[in-house]
Amino acid sequence: MPAAKKTALLVTSAALLTFSTAAPALADGKPGGDKKPKPPSSMSTVGGAKLGEAGTQVSLKAGAPVLPKDLSARSWIVSDAESGDVLASHNAHWKLPPASTLKMLFADTVLPKFPKTQKHKVELSDLAGIGAGSSMVGVKEDETYTVHDLWLGVFLRSGNDAVHVLSSMNGGVAKTVKDMQSHAEELQALDTNVVSPDGYDADKQVSSAYDLTLFARSGLQKKDFREYCSTATAKFPGETKKITKGKDKGKKKREPFEIQNTNRLLTGDVGLDPYKGIAGVKNGSTTNAGTTFTGVAERDGKVLLVTVMNPDSGEQHAVYKETERLLDWGFQASGKVDPVGELVPPKGAGTGSGKGAPGAGKGKSDPAKNVAHAADKDSGGGVGVALGVVGGVLVLLAAGWFVISRRLPLPDLVRRKGRR
Repeated sequence: MPAAKKTALLVTSAALLTFSTAAPALADGKPGGDKKPKPPSSMSTVGGAKLGEAGTQVSLKAGAPVLPKDLSARSWIVSDAESGDVLASHNAHWKLPPASTLKMLFADTVLPKFPKTQKHKVELSDLAGIGAGSSMVGVKEDETYTVHDLWLGVFLRSGNDAVHVLSSMNGGVAKTVKDMQSHAEELQALDTNVVSPDGYDADKQVSSAYDLTLFARSGLQKKDFREYCSTATAKFPGETKKITKGKDKGKKKREPFEIQNTNRLLTGDVGLDPYKGIAGVKNGSTTNAGTTFTGVAERDGKVLLVTVMNPDSGEQHAVYKETERLLDWGFQASGKVDPVGELVPPKGAGTGSGKGAPGAGKGKSDPAKNVAHAADKDSGGGVGVALGVVGGVLVLLAAGWFVISRRLPLPDLVRRKGRR
């Protein structure tokens, strides 16, 4: 898509209130803005001081394309997934309801805990507490599913039922929420407050475009995470039923049904083509969050992450189209802008520049704390494609310590998906 011809610093807008300790200020004096909240004047500076400033942050060099003008999202960020450089942002640390993009943190936290071949028979208690109107994949009580089945339900159909079953296996919703919060803090995603594991609207449940990008970047180091978030369609086990006709009458059968990924940049939709180079990650939509999306894409050896939160333009597929525009801009702008910040490494990483990151670069890390980045060692054996993590993701020192560089090259799956 062609870049827009002039830069516009957009005042973020949305008709829905955020969950914060104080009511948001109003964007008075702007067309239609008398009831629209605007970002706090002071936000987190994790990743750099500019990221804590309200409004659009970008540093164009000579020959750089200007940012798209038709962006209505309250918050967005464009970053290099491997170097961690933030190319541009808009209210990157504004704490907003995340919707199902929070499932990236859920997956990054829980995926390593169960082998994908493990089976689980669902009990009624496993499905307790699912919010009204939740997206569901169709998990049924008294049916048995593999962990692999459940993760397909989480990633493709954004199934809150699958999330609750996996949470139950993990010791319950409360424990899973605690685990997720702890992992968010380890990743330095300090804008995030987890209340429900599935991203369903809940009082004081917030994240930010910056934090959601950290979750995606960490998750993409895991083999199974990469596979699930880039899968367009799959078969999901159906309900066991009795055969009522024919020679097998009275016997039971269980037939699978097809599910499709709700990430429309991956699958396409009416009025929207799949995005060239897309390789995941996760979309979301709730009443309070509006639409949210984090996407990863590759072109010509460059891998970008874009997160967009709550566009309100009224355009069909707005969250995807604004993501497309930002990805297009990012690929064109690569090497032609000065970074306005960085994606910080986890607290336990122990290396990297970590500019703006409290505690970054202090000493060696405990390998137990780096389970999220042990990639293919912790993801249940993969899903049929041999995918090694290429240079620099993990360096094994003689003493047995894992040290994670600020640079996190993404494995070949992302690149192969990008060349479709």
